[in-house]
Amino acid sequence: MPRNMTVSLNINGVARGFETDHRALLVELIRGSEEKGTRIGCLTGDCGACTVLLDGQPTKSCLVLAVSVDGSEVTTIEGSRCSVAAAVKDAFIAKKGFQCGYCTSGMVVVATDFLKANPAPSEHEIRDAIAGNLCRCTGYDDIVSAIEMAARTLKNTSPKSA
Repeated sequence: MPRNMTVSLNINGVARGFETDHRALLVELIRGSEEKGTRIGCLTGDCGACTVLLDGQPTKSCLVLAVSVDGSEVTTIEGSRCSVAAAVKDAFIAKKGFQCGYCTSGMVVVATDFLKANPAPSEHEIRDAIAGNLCRCTGYDDIVSAIEMAARTLKNTSPKSA
């Protein structure tokens, strides 16, 4: 097997080609590009700091070989620009849903995807949704409050149906 391979990805709406080692992880490829928000944490899939959307699905990018996703679409924290992501980001700031910030990008990606599917979650559902992402600083209460605030904001700004 050749050691270096070419991988083509659409990262945050931009088609990019990479020459990479066949053993490189997706998170390493992302961090080697212009997108620096995705964090390398544990490299075992336990912390969730590296969470991105891979073809629309939350994925821990430290568990994925870059060559295995050739031709895929990747959305990182930088590419999360929809109204749901904006509400989540604003709420994280307002509720201080971060301290050191290391987990924040993965948390925001997961929370955004979760709120798109469940716009009116309970506290238990929020805690369950972020269970795969570790935060070593805040104790999760501020993160949960931020996601609850984002859900309320989105509910109050969505068009009312007659």
